[in-house]
Amino acid sequence: MAKAQPKYNPDNEWTLVIRPKKGILDINLKEIWQYRDLLSMFVKRDIVTVYKQTVLGPIWFVLQPILTTAIYIVVFGNIAKMPTDGIPMILFYLSGVIVWNYFSECFTITSKTFTDNAGVFGKVYFPRLVSPLSKVVSGLIKFGIQFCLFLAVFIFFLIRYRTAIHPNICILITPYLILLMGGLGLGFGIIFTSLTTKYRDLTFLITFGVQLLMYATPVIYPVSMIHGKLRTLILANPMTSILETFKFGFLGSGNLHWVGIIYSTIFTMVILGLGIIIFNRTERSFIDTV
Repeated sequence: MAKAQPKYNPDNEWTLVIRPKKGILDINLKEIWQYRDLLSMFVKRDIVTVYKQTVLGPIWFVLQPILTTAIYIVVFGNIAKMPTDGIPMILFYLSGVIVWNYFSECFTITSKTFTDNAGVFGKVYFPRLVSPLSKVVSGLIKFGIQFCLFLAVFIFFLIRYRTAIHPNICILITPYLILLMGGLGLGFGIIFTSLTTKYRDLTFLITFGVQLLMYATPVIYPVSMIHGKLRTLILANPMTSILETFKFGFLGSGNLHWVGIIYSTIFTMVILGLGIIIFNRTERSFIDTV
C-alpha cells in the first residue's frame, strides 16, 4: 500500500504526494505522531462506546478484577488450597489478575485489527499501526484504574499488616514492566491479526489459547511450587518473569532474576519486530482477502 503525505504548495494549494513503502521494516514514526489526534479519538471511542449503554459504566473496570479475585480466593485459595508464599490471598491474586488482564487484552483486541477495521481501511488512508496502538493505549487506561485499586488494597495491608508484605526498590521498574506487557501483547496481536485475514479459524484459537496461556503463567500459583521440567517450561513463558518481578517488587514474593527480565525484553523485541514485518507486508494486500 502506498503512503500518502500532505505537502504544502507555495501557491496556497494542498497537494497529495503518494510514494511506495521502502521496505517491510519501514515505520514512519513521524507520520504516526502526525496522526496522534486520530489515535486519541480511537482511544476515546474504545473507552466510551464499550460502556456507553451499560448500567454501571466504567465501574466495570474495577468490578471485573474484584469479582475475578474473589472467585480465585474461593476456588484456588480455599478449595484447592494452593499456596501464596505467605502473601495475603487478595493481594496475591489481585496483582496477578491486573497484570494478566492488560497483556491478554492487548493481545486479544489487537488480533482483530484487520477484520474489525476492514471497512475503514478500505476507504481512507492513515498509518495502519495507529489502530492497534490505540488498543494498547486504551488498555493502559483501564490498567491504570485497576492498578489504583491494587494500590489501595496494597497500602491498606502495608499499614494494617506490616509483616505480611515486604515491598522493595524493584517497584521502580514497574513502568518498564508495563512497557514489556504492552509490547508483548501488541507484537502477538499484530502477528495474529495479519494471519486471520486468510485463516479465520485463528480467531477461535486466540480466545481459547489466551485462556490456556494464563495457566502457564503464575497468576493463580507461585513459581516456587513448580519443579522439574514443568518449571523450565513455565519460566520459558516471557510473562512469567514480568509477573514474578511485579509481585517481588510490591509484595516481596516471587522470584526476581535479571536474566529472566533480559530474556523477556529480548523476546518482546523479537516478537514486536516480527509482528511489524508481517503487519506491513499484510496491509498492502489484506483488503483483497479479508
